[in-house]
Amino acid sequence: MAGLIGTVTLNLALDVTYGVGELVVGGSHRVTDIRQRAGGKGVNVARVAATLGHQVLALGFVGGVTGELVAEELFDAGLTALLTPIRGETRRTVAIVNGTDGDATIFNEAGPAVSEDEWRAFHERMPWARLGVLACSGSLPPGLPDDAYAEIAVRARHHDVLTVIDAGGEALVAAAKAGAVVRANAAELREALGDGISVEEGARQLVGTGATAAVITDGSRGMVAASKSGAWRALPVERVAGNPTGAGDACTAVVAAAVAESPEPDWAVVLKSAVAASAAAVLTPVAGDIDLAAYQRWQPQVAVQSL
Repeated sequence: MAGLIGTVTLNLALDVTYGVGELVVGGSHRVTDIRQRAGGKGVNVARVAATLGHQVLALGFVGGVTGELVAEELFDAGLTALLTPIRGETRRTVAIVNGTDGDATIFNEAGPAVSEDEWRAFHERMPWARLGVLACSGSLPPGLPDDAYAEIAVRARHHDVLTVIDAGGEALVAAAKAGAVVRANAAELREALGDGISVEEGARQLVGTGATAAVITDGSRGMVAASKSGAWRALPVERVAGNPTGAGDACTAVVAAAVAESPEPDWAVVLKSAVAASAAAVLTPVAGDIDLAAYQRWQPQVAVQSL
């Protein structure tokens, strides 16, 4: 099973999406449609990677009745999962999608606390021999240290497995120092390195800190990647309206798939696919899905500049 993409979601959730005609703060709303499914950024990564034809294994913590619903939905979705039980109740997130423009308003619960014993059990269950890459993303639950992702990256290196870590703030810097491929958006980058830094400078700085590569999404300005071989910017094909909540996760899925195939991929090619996948994710109403036809149409059209 070489090339298997493991996706780590330390703060799994049951995502509940409400559709409303028009969202009015302080108003009463009639819900036009309801969707419930397993969520968290790592699960979204797993769904996109599977849609693109890759083998995936979803890893994380589950607890309580909500955790049972999450595990059942992953099974029903055809996603293989290896989940570590915890005493706390798995969290829920709520997204309210405005029917007038497709914008989403998100409410995220903090999630259950994870004990030291539960954290140790998670590591003991890790199937290192099966993994081609380990993609870690999303918030950390209470009880885990800021360098939890970095700890995973260090353990992974001992098993010759490269990690792709989507994080912000101190977790982003710690992951870079641990040698991971790091992914973040421009706001998360500046939270970690300072408001005055450019995306290009920040990506290069993360590589200088120790990251194998850094991929930074930059909104309407596209995406930047840096490695020890150079730096590149990819420009979006067109402005896309819709639900942006899963766009970053689609990018992470593409990056993880590229690293699973080669520890030193052609980052210019990776950026073309990542930009197209991110835009294709915006066209779908639920995070974790992408418009496959749009992705295939846009991918060859994405322009990449060497920096």
